[in-house]
Amino acid sequence: MDYINAVLLGVIEGITEFLPISSTGHLIIAEQWLGHRSDMFNIVIQAGAILAVTIIYWRRLLDLVLGWREPENRDYAAKLIVAFLITAILGLVVKKLGFELPETATPIAWALIIGGIWMIFAEWAAARKAPHKEITWLVAILVGIAQIVAGIFPGTSRSGATIFVAMLAGTGNRAAATEFAFLVGIPTMYAASGYELLKTFKDGGAANEDWTALGIAFVVSTIVAFIAVKWLLAYIRSNRFTLFAVYRIILGVLLLGMAATGLIG
Repeated sequence: MDYINAVLLGVIEGITEFLPISSTGHLIIAEQWLGHRSDMFNIVIQAGAILAVTIIYWRRLLDLVLGWREPENRDYAAKLIVAFLITAILGLVVKKLGFELPETATPIAWALIIGGIWMIFAEWAAARKAPHKEITWLVAILVGIAQIVAGIFPGTSRSGATIFVAMLAGTGNRAAATEFAFLVGIPTMYAASGYELLKTFKDGGAANEDWTALGIAFVVSTIVAFIAVKWLLAYIRSNRFTLFAVYRIILGVLLLGMAATGLIG
C-alpha cells in the first residue's frame, strides 16, 4: 500500500504543482485518506515536478546561458535573476521572523477561493490591455514578491500568483507570463527544496525513510508534471485560465464544507 500511495501522491503533485490550482490544497485532502507524509517525502515529489519543468525549458535555459552576448537574452536573464533574488532575500527575512501560516484546511480553502476570484479579475483586466510579450522590470519585481506571498499563504499557488501578477503588471500575453513565471520558479524551487532537504538531513529526518517509495514518487511526479505542463502550455495558447479559477472556487468551498463537518482537520 505504501508504494500505491507513493504513486497516487506523485500523480497529485505532478498535476497540481505547476497548474494554478494549489498542490498544497490537493495534498492536504489526499493525506486524509493516504496518510500523512514526511517533510522529506514532500520535498522529493516537489523536486520531481521541478525537474520536469527544467526538462521542458532546457533549450530556453541553454539559450539564455550560451546567448548571453545578445542584449535581449541578457535583459531577460537579468530580470529572472532579480525576481529570484527578491524572493530569496524576502524568503530569508520571513524565515528569520518565523512567519508561517498553518497548512490546515480552512486558510487553504479561503486562499483557493480568493485566488480563484483574483484569477477571474486578472483575466478580465489583462484582456483590456494590448497583448505583448515584453517582460518589464516591474513584472520581474512583482513576480519575485508574488512568490513570497504564495509561500506565506498556503493554497495561493505559486504558479497562479506569479502568472497573474505578470499579466496584470503589463505582460498581457498568457504564454509569455507563464514562461517567465515557470522559468523564475525553477531556481526558486530548487533553492527552497535544497534548503529544506539540508535541514531535514541535519535534523535526522531522513533516517527512517522508505527510499524505494521516495524513488517511485519522484519518478511518477516527474513524468506526470511533464505531461501536465506540456498540456497547460498548449491549452493557454487559445484558452483563458477561467476553468482553473472556477475549479479553485469549487475546491475551496468543498474544503470549507469538509472542515465544518469534521471530515478534514
